[in-house]
Amino acid sequence: MTEIRTPRLLLRRWTDDDLVPLSEINADPEVMRWIGDGSTLDLEQTAEWIERSEDEWDEEGFGLLAVELLASGELIGAVGLSVPEFLPEVLPAVQISWRLGRQFWGQGYASEAAHATLEFALQDRGLDRVIAINRAGNEDSENVIRKLGMEQHLNTTDPEHGHLLQVHSIDLTEYEA
Repeated sequence: MTEIRTPRLLLRRWTDDDLVPLSEINADPEVMRWIGDGSTLDLEQTAEWIERSEDEWDEEGFGLLAVELLASGELIGAVGLSVPEFLPEVLPAVQISWRLGRQFWGQGYASEAAHATLEFALQDRGLDRVIAINRAGNEDSENVIRKLGMEQHLNTTDPEHGHLLQVHSIDLTEYEA
C-alpha cells in the first residue's frame, strides 16, 4: 500500500469510504471549473474516476492518491500522477495534478501534497521528468506549479474542449539542483 506522509497530510490509495467525500468535492462547480469542460461529477462518475486511478496504479505503478488531513483523517481531495493521454503531443509523459475541496484552498495543502508527490515521482518511481498541465487563467494552480520549480515550455490547445493549456515541466537534474 502506497502512503506518503507530510507534516500535515497523508497521501494514500483509495478506500470505499472516500467515495462520498470525493463526490462532494467533484460536485462543486468552483472546484471543477478549470478541469476539462468544467462539468461537475456525480457519485457514479466519481466512482469511475477512482476506479480508473486504481487501474493506473496497477498498470503504471503510479496514480492519483487520496489526500487526508493527518489531524482529523478528513479527506480533502486528490493528488497524484497520471499519463495525460488526452494530450498526445506531450506523450510520452507523466503529469502531476491535484484537486482539493474549496474549504481547503489557500492553506498550502496543494503545494505540500504536490511537493511530496513530485519527490515520490522522481526519487521513488525513477521518473526522469514530470509535467503539469494548467488551463490558462488558473492562477491558483499556476502558483503551485511555480512552487514546484517547474518551467513553462509549451502553450497548446485542449483538443477536446478548445481551452488554452500551459504545459510546465521539471526533470530530475532540475529538481536536485
